[in-house]
Amino acid sequence: MKTDDLIGLLAQDAGPVPKRTGERRFAVALLVGVALALAWVQGAFGIRADLAEVMGTAVFWQKVAMPLAVAATGLVVVFRLGHPGARMNGWWLGVWLPVSLLWIWAAVVLWMAEPAARVPLVLGTTWRVCVFNVTATALPIGVGLLWALRGLAPTRPVLTGAAAGWLAGAVGACVYSLHCPEMGAPFVAIWYVLGMGMSAALGALAGRHWLRW
Repeated sequence: MKTDDLIGLLAQDAGPVPKRTGERRFAVALLVGVALALAWVQGAFGIRADLAEVMGTAVFWQKVAMPLAVAATGLVVVFRLGHPGARMNGWWLGVWLPVSLLWIWAAVVLWMAEPAARVPLVLGTTWRVCVFNVTATALPIGVGLLWALRGLAPTRPVLTGAAAGWLAGAVGACVYSLHCPEMGAPFVAIWYVLGMGMSAALGALAGRHWLRW
């Protein structure tokens, strides 16, 4: 059988794809993933008691500015990676630029701090568990995003999985911040970013197997 005949045979019963199918899959993935992540944080750690007060301060929004920015731009990048031939244009810039700006800010904070205060600014009181906690919080979000991507057509499974994991890590970091007592830029610049990176690594590994055609 000729290739053109085979393509025609396979496509003869194909119907139109409903509009906004990809957007709906991503919406479901994020809603369910964030809900599960919130349940995990509440059950495992508890939401900080002074959250309402803390959310009224500038330092809290400075803390979550990086993961929020990465999440906003990362969602566009991941969605486009799920569509063959979609152009990234300048969206990749939003994936790493917020982290770079945070590192610069953290370096300035450390430079201006007293020498004796620098190590506490970096380590805080929860550095031993932060990377794991961010990664664990991101896990249901990442699984949801991979499910959404399986309904699309990513042509670069490892890269797409890594981007989905990076996005999940950013959203997970935002959710985990509802518990995390750390507020210093140096802490967030190191341990939150490492947690997001671990999530990206797991996403790349999962994408290699789950996102293959």
